[in-house]
Amino acid sequence: MDDVARFDYEAALAACAAGDADALRTLYEHEGPRMLGVALRIVRNHALAEDIVHDACINIWTRAASFDAARGSARGWIYSVTRHLALNAVRDDSRETVVGEEAAAVLDAEAALADWQASADALAWRTSTGRMVHCLERLEPVRRSCVLHAYVEGLTHSEIARRIGTPLGTVKAWIRRSLEALRECLA
Repeated sequence: MDDVARFDYEAALAACAAGDADALRTLYEHEGPRMLGVALRIVRNHALAEDIVHDACINIWTRAASFDAARGSARGWIYSVTRHLALNAVRDDSRETVVGEEAAAVLDAEAALADWQASADALAWRTSTGRMVHCLERLEPVRRSCVLHAYVEGLTHSEIARRIGTPLGTVKAWIRRSLEALRECLA
């Protein structure tokens, strides 16, 4: 009996729906490499495929309760989540458009305004350093480290992932969630 036939996908999804993080970890350990292969065949970019598998695991975790065995197999559902995300990434990439000089000038002006607002926000943050330190201390150490690498040292997400030995998608998610937590803490 092969490994796939022995693994109980429905039980893993039911455990995920019940909030069992170990079930998601076991599911990822069991199917992660194959999910990566599916995503990689579609998007043809390893870093993007890793991000897709990460996002697929998050979707599986948050939507496991919506799985309906009457509509198909649990394993098929897991791969449909992965395939849909990969196909969406390809579609999103193909939607990029080339703009004329006039539109580019407008976009540049908007970007300059956003940069100025960001610098004004940065000044406001500097004036509330005590609150920022308090909020940073509330983050998990590895997530705090990712935020500091990105915003103090200016490292890219890829550089951070290599430095701490963590998948790129995980680093991106940690930074995004940490920034949301900081915003809430500072509000």
